[in-house]
Order: sequence, then structure tokens, then C-alpha cells
Amino acid sequence: MMFCKKSTLVKTFLSFAILLASVSATFAQDAAEGETLFKNNCAACHNTSDEVLVGPGLKGIGERRPIEWIVKWVHNPQAVIASGDKYANDLYNKFNKAAMTPYPNFTDAQIKSIVAYVDASNAAPAAPAAGAAPAADGAAAPAAQSSGGMLEVLLVGLLIIMVLVLIALLSIVSTLGKITKGEASEDNPFMQRVGENLKAMAANSSVKTGILVLALLLGGKATIDAAYGVGIHQGYAPEQPIKFSHKLHAGQNQINCNYCHTGVYEGKGANVPSANICMNCHNAIKRESPEIQKIYRALENNEPIQWVRVHNLPDLAYFNHSQHTNVGGLECKNCHGEIEKMEVVEQRSSLTMGWCIDCHRETDVNAKGNAYYDKLVEVHNKDSKTPLKVQNIGGLECSKCHY
Repeated sequence: MMFCKKSTLVKTFLSFAILLASVSATFAQDAAEGETLFKNNCAACHNTSDEVLVGPGLKGIGERRPIEWIVKWVHNPQAVIASGDKYANDLYNKFNKAAMTPYPNFTDAQIKSIVAYVDASNAAPAAPAAGAAPAADGAAAPAAQSSGGMLEVLLVGLLIIMVLVLIALLSIVSTLGKITKGEASEDNPFMQRVGENLKAMAANSSVKTGILVLALLLGGKATIDAAYGVGIHQGYAPEQPIKFSHKLHAGQNQINCNYCHTGVYEGKGANVPSANICMNCHNAIKRESPEIQKIYRALENNEPIQWVRVHNLPDLAYFNHSQHTNVGGLECKNCHGEIEKMEVVEQRSSLTMGWCIDCHRETDVNAKGNAYYDKLVEVHNKDSKTPLKVQNIGGLECSKCHY
């Protein structure tokens, strides 16, 4: 009779553990999906902390507003403002009436996953801020730890605690059973009973099955996550041959990107600056610096500076900078993040095919003042009330990027 009670308790515990693992894995997956969506669509204007960027910091947004309100806001912020919503109008006026880009194609689940990622980011230990200074030895600051990984660690910790609780419960049940039968003895100490129950659990087929299932679930998720990460270099920040600070040049000194990367508005590629561009300033400024002396040596030896490429698309993908920066009117930080805050440049966006496609689905065509689009906009507006998107002018055709 007592064995039946123990067996039932074990099975109940395993069912609860598997349910907890399933719920935790689902939350981890939601937060991981939210991390991708946030970095690809929201990070240019919002921080997950309280810090204001272009728009407000999102820490605690799930507590400040109901999720239904957040969904409506993300889908169509102008409609929420027009409805007279006080919170929306206060926010709109506080940020100088800067209109937020609507995301009508986001599902409710995707928006909730972004909120889950924001909450997970603030629950985890604080990661280094974007563009934080690197370590003293010049190594690039490590990428922020994945919220999914943190949740997996949390899940394993919870399971260990639950196993310990189960052992204690089995020991208590065993003791109570012996007391009922009058078999309790002081010669059988508590820790000995714990050991006996631990051995019984190890021999129990239900426990073995549960452990195997959990191991397969965790191993399968780790394998899938690793497979999805093949070829993705988000967070890659190699050490360069010359320690060049974008935070100093593009941020503090406000040098336009086009001054060094001369093709950014006119060419297919942005171009890596040649040494003579550096010398326009450094033939007189900081000539004695050890880093600047490296430029002098390169010029004297007629050798190019071996810069390490950070953003590297595969050869099978065609990308034109001028099409995006000049025609599309996109800012550098849309793809590269806040370069002006980086000591060491790192790849902020995933640059995957899905990331590009999502951008084409959600980005409005920059048709204002461009007569080329007038007829297209006219035709589009006859059949749709939504703005003309890049996908509506062939932005999802395979031959646009692969030919």
C-alpha cells in the first residue's frame, strides 16, 4: 500500500515536472523570438531598460499598460492617439509628436513575445550597455547573454529543487507510514531514509522515463538552437589592427559616415576608408599616437591596412547600399545599430534572410517627393488603405537579392 502511494506521488511529481518544463520551454521560446523581433525592429528606437533612446525605455511596459493596449498601439499607434487615449497622447506630446512606425503585420503572439523578452532582459543580471567601452586589453565587449539561455539555466535549477523536494516528501511519507504501523525507530535517521528513497527513485521506471524525456527535450532544444545559429554572427566584434573608436569619431566629433565610407550613398558598397582619408586629419592631429603611427608605417611601406570585416553577407545575396540609404532614406543605425556609441564595432543585426524579408514587409516606401512612385502609390491606394510597403513593389521577389 505504501509503495502504491510512493509510486503515485512519483508519477504526479513527474507529470508536474514535465508540465513545468513544457511551460518554461514555451516561455523561453517566446522570449527568444521576442529578442529577434526586438533587435530587428525596435532596438533602433527603444531600450529594454528605462533609458530613453529615440523613444521611451520599455522596462516594465507590461505593468504600465494592459497587453491589449500594447497590441493596439503596435498595430496602429496613430489610431490609438486619434481615439483620444490620454496615455497615448501624453506619450506622443512628450516625444515631440514623433510618429512611431506601425507594425500591422505583427501577430498578437509576436507582440507578447517582445514583451516577454523585455521582461526577461530586466529579470536577468544587467548586461553591458550597447556600445559600452571594451576591456582594457582592447578585446571587444561580449555580446549580451541570450535570455533563452538564462531561462534554460533557471529551468534546470527549478528541476533540481523539485527533485530535492520530492526526496524529502518521500522520506516524510515513509516515516508517517512506519509510525502508522508502529515501526518507527530512532535507529533509522532521516538522512538514511533519504538515501533509501533516492535509491528507490533511481530504480523506479517512471523516474527513469521522466529523466530521459526531460533530457531529450533539453537536448533537442539545444540542438535546434545551435542549428538555427549556424552562419549567424550577431554580436561579432573582432579586434582591428588599429584601434579605431567610432564613439569618438562618429559620436563625439560627429563625423558623417559618408566622409570615411565614401560609397554609402552612391555605391553598392559603403567602402572601407583608405589610409589617405585618415591622413586628412592625422597628418596634424595626434601624430605621436602609437595607433596613428601604424597608419604612417602602412603608407611608408605602401601596404594596405588589414581591416577585419564585421558585416559580411554571403556571395549569393545581392545588397546595394545606395538603394537603401539614398532611395530608401534609411539611416545607418537601421541595420548597424548605434555606431556612434561603439568603441569597437560589432554586428548588431542578424542579417539573415528572414530579417531582410521582415524589413521589406514592414517598411513604408519612401515615395514622398519622388515622382517615380506617384503612379504606383495611386494604384496601390485604390485597393488598400495601408501605406505602400517595399513588398508591394517587388521587395519579396527572389530575383531582387538572388540572381
